[in-house]
Amino acid sequence: MEFVKNFLMNAGMMITLAYLANLLYKYGLTRVSPRLKYILSVILLIFAGWLSSFFGFRLPENLIFDLRFVPLIVAAMVYARPSVIIVIGLGIGLMRFTFGISEAALIGFINATTLGIVCALLNIWMRKSRLRLAVKGTITVLIVNIVNVAILALIGLLPFKLYLVEIVPIMLPICIFLSMVMMLLLREFHMEQQRRLQLEHANRLLSRQTEELQEAHHVLEERAHQLLLSSQYKSEFLANMSHELRTPLNSIINLAQMMSEQEYERTPGETKLYSGMIYRSGLDLLELINDVLDLSKVEAGKLEIVQEEVNVSEIPELLHMHFEMTAERKGLQFHILQEQPLPEIILSDSQRLQQILRNLLANAFKFTREGSVTLCIRVEEEHTGDESLSWIVFDVTDTGIGIADAKHQLIFEAFQQADGSITRQYGGTGLGLSISRDLAHLLGGHLRLQSTEGQGSTFSLYLPIR
Repeated sequence: MEFVKNFLMNAGMMITLAYLANLLYKYGLTRVSPRLKYILSVILLIFAGWLSSFFGFRLPENLIFDLRFVPLIVAAMVYARPSVIIVIGLGIGLMRFTFGISEAALIGFINATTLGIVCALLNIWMRKSRLRLAVKGTITVLIVNIVNVAILALIGLLPFKLYLVEIVPIMLPICIFLSMVMMLLLREFHMEQQRRLQLEHANRLLSRQTEELQEAHHVLEERAHQLLLSSQYKSEFLANMSHELRTPLNSIINLAQMMSEQEYERTPGETKLYSGMIYRSGLDLLELINDVLDLSKVEAGKLEIVQEEVNVSEIPELLHMHFEMTAERKGLQFHILQEQPLPEIILSDSQRLQQILRNLLANAFKFTREGSVTLCIRVEEEHTGDESLSWIVFDVTDTGIGIADAKHQLIFEAFQQADGSITRQYGGTGLGLSISRDLAHLLGGHLRLQSTEGQGSTFSLYLPIR
């Protein structure tokens, strides 16, 4: 009877230890790293084996009957590495020597180490088997208890017959029963951990979805803001476009009407003057329509680029002829500089290249009241990692009104202007820079801007030298 009481006390101690370990894992080790938790669990199982021996049933000659093999059954069910289970068995065996070095302690060490190896082999089998967890657990409990009895019967200090006849019939059923109870506790603990992990996973998923919803909400707010600004800019664009279209059209209509009425009273000089005004108004209208068509072609991806050899030396001559009269009329100095060495020929689209430069120079003259406009052509080397790129750069510099830093990106967008009042004051639709930027990309280059409000601007066209 004392034997049974001692085993029940041993089992109660293990159940209490398992419960305390569960509480510690749930509330005390929440912020501990998984690796440290793993190491602590191994130490805890070895300690459970020692504690089982401490409360075990003691006989003369330092013999101890206990449930030290139960932590090994738990390890076989929990861990994925068989080597860890062998380490636990070896640790429990070594802890047996803390109760004294004797032949019984040596047999206990051999028993625990052997059971550790058996549990490691059972662990390998369980991970490969497709049986249910309950069936695998039952088989493991039976095998470990039978092996434990066999080892003690073969090398134990008690007489073989005495051990098998008087002790095993009592000890084996109790050990199997208590081992099954521990397995049920382990299963309950495992299910609780699974529920906790599923809940944590659901919380993380919900938190991530909440963050994604917040981010999507911010994106929608930003897009709504952009749509509002786009609507505002398009309204300004339509107002400017309406003004720009009406001006040349009214000139053409009025002058044509004046020429048709009382033609006999018109002198040849007046007729020539009116004809010139009609011609210039028609050119302005045609240029405006071409800008709108170019923009629509670029946005639709239908603008064709013709790669051909372009003579670099001809570009300054053509631009000087085009803007010489504009500079004289506004009283501005117009300089064209060429920094040597320059390539004689580049591969590009001559028409689109000149269109970009004309847009940049037209803006420079438009927004400059006094001072100068300068076109500088140079070569720039750019090194990125192991690659080296050569660019031919066209710098258009003016001493005009300049552009605020906050508007440097804005002025390149279609229908978006730095200030609607500026376009009304100086004229124009604000499409030139947007078209120039898109054309530069189609030519394989890009535009850069350096400007300070009130101190002029420099627009630089970069084209690759192929």
